Amino acid sequence: MLARVSHLLPLELKTLLERLPEQMQEQLEEIRIREGRPLEIGFRGQSRFMMIDGTLRQAADGAYKPSADTCRKLLERITNYSLYAMEEELRRGFITVSGGHRIGLAGRTILDSGVVRGIRDIGAFNIRVAREVIGASALLLPKLIDRTRKTLHSTLILAPPQQGKTTLVRDIARSVSYGLWPSLEASGWQGRKVGIVDERSEIAACVRGIPTFDVGPRTDVMDACPKAEGMMMLLRSMSPEVMIIDEIGRPEDAEAIREASHAGISVVATAHAYDLQDARGRPVLLKLLEEGAFTYVVELKRTDQGIMHRVVPAEAVAERSPAREPKTPNRQLADTVPSFSGRFRAGDP
Repeated sequence: MLARVSHLLPLELKTLLERLPEQMQEQLEEIRIREGRPLEIGFRGQSRFMMIDGTLRQAADGAYKPSADTCRKLLERITNYSLYAMEEELRRGFITVSGGHRIGLAGRTILDSGVVRGIRDIGAFNIRVAREVIGASALLLPKLIDRTRKTLHSTLILAPPQQGKTTLVRDIARSVSYGLWPSLEASGWQGRKVGIVDERSEIAACVRGIPTFDVGPRTDVMDACPKAEGMMMLLRSMSPEVMIIDEIGRPEDAEAIREASHAGISVVATAHAYDLQDARGRPVLLKLLEEGAFTYVVELKRTDQGIMHRVVPAEAVAERSPAREPKTPNRQLADTVPSFSGRFRAGDP
């Protein structure tokens, strides 16, 4: 995966990271660059500090420390030498570059009447390496099929950061759009019109409005648009049958999901939550579950065997909230099963 972002790196950083073993380069997920502080890399849910000779250690002592000049060159590269042109991205605290790679930024914020307008004196970067895993949703999709309508049930996917949510929904979009239903029951079903609201430009990785990841032939993408607004725009203009959105959590997101549900659209959404109990503690998510906006909840977890998933009826999640008594005490959570390995796999759709 290093090869996907190496063009962004100043020569000093690129040379250092290329000293990593080839297998480690392929497993690379994050590169955390902090001016004057140890270089940290993330891989398969772990993190290590990098020494000048390319070795990795848990302790930061003796690690390579990027200089102010190296960080300046990195900022110039990721902004294409124009900070002014990236004003909106700086205000949000991240920049998404071609390929869907998101670069988080930290520094001194610029305030206007108490509202963040941008960041200056940027001294920390987090390069998150995007990857496409063809077939990532193959084991999950059969459990989400709506046999009556020959489409997907509305589904909420829960996981902490870096557990594979975006990779999973990207492949769901691709499979549904192509009509690749990995189930004998769905044999012969046609593909569905898919709408993606890609607020952070990570799902489809659009460049000038064109997806660089394969999200399917029947898929329309509203890129770099707030989720709630993007959903309503797609609903009015593109008549999607399945809508995919990443990282919901605000009241306006919930209202847009309600509108889509009332229009008969299947919604597949992700949200940050450590587990089901955590999700029940978030009022916006719990309200949607109680209202029946989702049929299933999928919990993702990263393990040594790869990304595992567990599918739970949304009705049971809402009923298990502290304020309610379960109506179906015999309902059991599905067994945790493998979802995908998280490794890149090339192949035709």
